[in-house]
Parts: sequence; structure tokens; C-alpha cells
Amino acid sequence: MSEDIVVVFVTAPRGRGREIARRLLEERLAACVNIVPVESMYWWEGRIEEDKEDLLIIKTRAGVLDKLIERVKSIHPYQVPEVIALPIVKGLREYVDWVLREVRA
Repeated sequence: MSEDIVVVFVTAPRGRGREIARRLLEERLAACVNIVPVESMYWWEGRIEEDKEDLLIIKTRAGVLDKLIERVKSIHPYQVPEVIALPIVKGLREYVDWVLREVRA
């Protein structure tokens, strides 16, 4: 059931999340993308950085994950963008079916 879909987290510079989300949706690599403003702290090149970012919460098919990752890398402004995928253990059957219908495998 839900093993066919995943949630992918991508962070982007504040204001750039909408552009990335729209492209993923237009290319049918995602069924839905939530954009949440976050403050991030992380190690980069030997120092702690702090940034205001957009967190994209992307719902997609597991079968297009490699293509989605490559697309994010090609359009993302960061040298090493955060792209991590988490499996869905269970979900509302109708929602899972909707995600599967909307994403082109």
C-alpha cells in the first residue's frame, strides 16, 4: 500500500522553494509539495552556518525518486542540496491512491 509512496524533504534558500516545487509538480515528479519557512543551522566547510530557508515536504512515488533527486540537483542553487526521502508506513488509502495517480512513473 503506502510502501509505493515516499515523503522527500528538500531545503532551499527562502523564496526559492516555490520555484522548485512548481517545476517538480509541472513535471509530474510530485503530487503535492508543502512549503514551510524554517531556520536552519548546519555545518558547512568547517563552520556553523545559519540560514532562513524553505522546507519542501514532497509527496511522490518511490519509483520516481531517482529522477526527482536528479531534477532537484539540476535546478537547486546549493552545491549540495538536502534531499532525503522517508518511507510512508501507512496512510489514508484514498490519499495514497491520489498520490499514485498524480505522479507519472
